[in-house]
Amino acid sequence: MDTNNKYEVDVRDVEYQQLAGKPWLARIYQPKGTGPFPTIVDVHGGAWHNGDRNSNAGIDQALAANGILVAAVDFRQPPEAGYPASICDINLAIRWLKLHAAEFNGTTTVGAFGNSSGGHQVVLSALRSRHPSYSALPLPSHPEINAGLAYVIAGWPVICPLYRFHFAKEFNRQELIQAHIDYWRTEEAMSEGSPQTIIEHEQQIDLPPILMLLKANDKNHPLEMQERFIASYRKRGGAIEVHTFDGLPEHRMVPSPSQPETMRAIDTMTAFIRRQTA
Repeated sequence: MDTNNKYEVDVRDVEYQQLAGKPWLARIYQPKGTGPFPTIVDVHGGAWHNGDRNSNAGIDQALAANGILVAAVDFRQPPEAGYPASICDINLAIRWLKLHAAEFNGTTTVGAFGNSSGGHQVVLSALRSRHPSYSALPLPSHPEINAGLAYVIAGWPVICPLYRFHFAKEFNRQELIQAHIDYWRTEEAMSEGSPQTIIEHEQQIDLPPILMLLKANDKNHPLEMQERFIASYRKRGGAIEVHTFDGLPEHRMVPSPSQPETMRAIDTMTAFIRRQTA
């Protein structure tokens, strides 16, 4: 499999919700073709408090060129709102996409991709797809649609926020420390919204297949944190596939000969999505 363009791609913004009169947008990357194309939500990273629906444009464009419909969503972030507002937005965006995917020649079965804090948020959303606090925003006229995800791709996720908070404090990473405080406010919230805590202590959870993409020698997402979650997920009976990449850029991944590991990551993601939707 390669990442050479197979489809031309239409890109446009669509409103998926309004809150207090403010529109919130999804950027749709639609392969030109009849489909139905595998469909995913993209949740950007940025330590929960920066970035937007354009942050993963290079990845989203490449996936769409490979025949995957992508909806990259904006969501509430500090200082506007902290946890769990973004998870509520993502939960609604998943339900919205299920309802509207056919309009973009996509499938009603939906997966998700997120990187860094976005990786945390897609795994959390997947584990607790029907959590009352997360599904509080209504999808007008369609209460029957839930936010269950068929599969998840988590790129170097902050999979245990409390672990990463203590890691940041140990090494005096002030920017990371402040990002945690701005979004979570308390260590209790970091633990409550941690996939690690949930996988260890909650009984009623979803366990969709996960593809985890890790960076070698990652200075922001400790390997010990990732390995603990991987072991715990497998112990619960969940399927999790892990690939490590050496040399991925920290931001703005663009598949090109100058970023060969990004190209390999796109191939890995595309192959995983196709296996889940075969």
